[in-house]
Amino acid sequence: MQTVSADSLDLKGLIRPGDTIMWGQACAEPTTLVEILLKQRASLGGVSAFMGSGFSNTLKPEYADHIRFAAMGAAGTHRRLTKAGVLDILPCHVSKMESYVAEGLLPCDVAFIQVSPPDENGHYSLGLISDYIRAAVRRARVVIAEMNAQVPQVPCAEPLTADEIDYLVATDRPLIELPAAPVTDLDRRIAGFVQNFIPERATLQVGIGAVPEAVMSGLRDRRDMGIHSGMLGDSVVDLVEAGAISNAYKEVDPGLIITGALIGTKRLYNFCHRNKLVRMHPISHTHNISVLSQLSNFISLNSAVEVDLSGQVNAECAGGQYIGAVGGQVDYVRAGSASRGGHSIIALPATAQNGEVSRIVFGLNGPVTTARSDVDVVVTEFGAAELRGKTLGQRAKALINIAHPAHREALERAAHCASKSAA
Repeated sequence: MQTVSADSLDLKGLIRPGDTIMWGQACAEPTTLVEILLKQRASLGGVSAFMGSGFSNTLKPEYADHIRFAAMGAAGTHRRLTKAGVLDILPCHVSKMESYVAEGLLPCDVAFIQVSPPDENGHYSLGLISDYIRAAVRRARVVIAEMNAQVPQVPCAEPLTADEIDYLVATDRPLIELPAAPVTDLDRRIAGFVQNFIPERATLQVGIGAVPEAVMSGLRDRRDMGIHSGMLGDSVVDLVEAGAISNAYKEVDPGLIITGALIGTKRLYNFCHRNKLVRMHPISHTHNISVLSQLSNFISLNSAVEVDLSGQVNAECAGGQYIGAVGGQVDYVRAGSASRGGHSIIALPATAQNGEVSRIVFGLNGPVTTARSDVDVVVTEFGAAELRGKTLGQRAKALINIAHPAHREALERAAHCASKSAA
């Protein structure tokens, strides 16, 4: 391992024309390294970059003059790239990402990672991300690490050693933070129906957004819940402090909060620093159906852009614009259905655009992210539609019942016309 300063790091000698650079996503973006890449991009002879989600303001469409951008989706600030037409999308289940990188299906010539300072054993924590970046480190020809003094030493299933790092750049700068989304009365109404499906001792998987925040805030009276999730937000800290989370009854990793990413604020990062109750794992553990199906009462909560009357879910596109991702939705939907006593829940407001557009639709306006054969429960502020074991006719009726009342008649007419045409 060679230690270099940020000012002296010359990427031209390390990155070859045509290389693909992969870096830690979300709040784990190695900002200094990405900034250096952007400054030096014209000298590199044309390269590609692959990202996950992004929550910084580092990337701008004009940087596509010398860098070809690709990502799993358009979450966060990556939407500006898709809007400008400079981001190519890989439609992929999160559970496949690690193997795609390991097998070379998704190229990774150079890995940028952000790590904590080493612990007493000389091990570097990946800090805020542990999803597929571990596989990227193994696959890359060159590994460049930004050792940020502010990165927490979060316990990892497999921490990094100095032998795995080619170049180390020491920094001390604030981490990317994503504060909790503000919760509205609408979000609370949706959350109230979701909470009916969450029993004591449930193990939870939740994403980011106002509805998950509302759900989590309403669970402080529960006891002995567990967490096995692709990501954690600040609300997990609230539940631990309220005594709601013990992880005591998890069949896998009892006593531990399992995650692959920290997406929150300093409060979350400080909580996870050297916390033996938390362990970061790669995708092969956080999204593995063979692991998840062993957890009883596993409750998965995800969102959607729209749901059609057969139960198909679009979580990727709205108004012809790519705004989401395939992500881990299907992985966790299937896990919730496979769990004894478990559920997978798709939660969304019934309308968009100030009530003008129904999000319960006759036919999807975007791609099918999750198949109707996998969908379990759909929740809006008007109730919950339990679709497991339901026929197409029964599903349509249940979903119309949770649509906004102003749109139900039109949905009923569309469903009636379709049934007559089919006959």
